[in-house]
Amino acid sequence: MNDLDENMPRVAVVVPVRNEEGNVAALVAEIEAALVPLTPFEIIYVNDGSTDGTGAVLTRLMETRPYLRRVDHAQSCGQSAAVRTGVRSARAPVCVTIDGDGQNDPAFIPQLIAALDSAGPGCGLVQGQRTGRKTTAFKKFQSRVANAVRARILKDGTRDTGCGLKCFPRDAYLCLPYFDALHRFMPALVKREGYTLAYVDVKDRDRLTGVSNYGFFDRLWVGIVDLAGVRWLIRRRKRVPQAREITKGSA
Repeated sequence: MNDLDENMPRVAVVVPVRNEEGNVAALVAEIEAALVPLTPFEIIYVNDGSTDGTGAVLTRLMETRPYLRRVDHAQSCGQSAAVRTGVRSARAPVCVTIDGDGQNDPAFIPQLIAALDSAGPGCGLVQGQRTGRKTTAFKKFQSRVANAVRARILKDGTRDTGCGLKCFPRDAYLCLPYFDALHRFMPALVKREGYTLAYVDVKDRDRLTGVSNYGFFDRLWVGIVDLAGVRWLIRRRKRVPQAREITKGSA
């Protein structure tokens, strides 16, 4: 193995953020601590059009952290767009996504990666599934209804697709059809591509600081339209041919 291979990151943690100035430094420190056994690694923050000091905090942290990278969107494009930008920028073959508000605990990252390794090359996604949700009763109810409807229609075998903690091979992710709410429907779309899924239960926790960037209508009405679109994509998926090249003397 040459020096280039030895220095290539094994895993990339992609963190989409918008106006999370107060959460960046603490979360970076937690991600670093979780990734120590997985050195070399990279942490990619995608600054999705923040209007606060998020960018300035990242610039300061990058001065002493060569593995911390920053990609900016000139204007906010949404979480799925930010995740895609981060994954496309990654050099590592395995990517982990985590929400930038601190509700996802980075301590579970090694468990997700271990689950991907154990599942074998046919696994396209390890989905975190939250326990002990730290949110309002109304949002819990909303989430339960949305997950139940999604699971019934898409039959993706997943009880919680909204958890930001996900682990997947970079190449598998880049095969998925892209649209604005991709991150919410990854289990169904990964299965659509012929991959298997694995799951890790993760503990939810309170947001570190600030307030959520999402509201009721962001999640409900837009989600209904997206659900219909994903169902259409799955129904229109053609069988992938099982092909092999025939060479002289092999027939």
